[in-house]
Amino acid sequence: MLPKMMRFHFTRVSLFASKASHFPLTPISISISTAIPNPTRLRSQMGSYSTSSSSSSSSKLLFRQLFEMESSTYTYLLADASHPDKPALLIDPVDKTVDRDLSLIQELGLKLVYAMNTHVHADHVTGTGLIKSKVPDVKSVISKASGATADLYVEPGDKVRFGDLFLEVRATPGHTLGCITYVTGDTPDQPQPRMAFTGDAILIRGCGRTDFQIFTLPKDTLIYPAHDYKGFTVSTVGEELQYNPRLTKDEETFKNIMANLNLSYPKLIDIAVPANIVCGVQSKAS
Repeated sequence: MLPKMMRFHFTRVSLFASKASHFPLTPISISISTAIPNPTRLRSQMGSYSTSSSSSSSSKLLFRQLFEMESSTYTYLLADASHPDKPALLIDPVDKTVDRDLSLIQELGLKLVYAMNTHVHADHVTGTGLIKSKVPDVKSVISKASGATADLYVEPGDKVRFGDLFLEVRATPGHTLGCITYVTGDTPDQPQPRMAFTGDAILIRGCGRTDFQIFTLPKDTLIYPAHDYKGFTVSTVGEELQYNPRLTKDEETFKNIMANLNLSYPKLIDIAVPANIVCGVQSKAS
């Protein structure tokens, strides 16, 4: 098991823990603290957000978890249901499911404001460009460090507001240099428990290389990754600290695991990366 507080410094690893790598890795430091939480019950792919808390702030958030089968990608729809405009955002949309997602948004009476990405994906083409062609007022969002095209660039510490709710931006580089995690707010008027949309940085029982600062969040923080290949839908910070087969190892074992994953070359990487660098705009990707 990892010690209660341990600083790791990695200088070289050759493969990403999700589908693939296309960015160079830089030295990163991590701090991990142990915990023994209660496992979280898995949720349905179309489940509404709910919590045992009686706080009215929790009822503000409308939440849907959507799935794209070919790339095993999760897209997340969040909206402030209590706001008159019902502003909404999509995290990690996929081009193949844009029509489905926009239809759901229309059915729920939401106003889509942002189409956001956690990073430049290598295994699917983002839906942000296609969404903008169908709903021109939508703004695309990605990290400034990604080097990709978008309407809005975010950096660590920024807040993406939709109605009276917001997401904090946290840098979680390692899988790519521009990877970020979006985390729901920590103020009393924001939904509890907190939710972290980790992209490929932290997966359920896996990881895609990160500085692991997500593990400084409360242990009951819900982890929603960009992908899952085994049917899992949600985890928690505490659960991953206890059960993640990579993160429960010592430093050397962890480094060996990550350096010897022997992952296959993603079949869509040569299409996806050029398209995603330009926000998935179809005409520019061709």
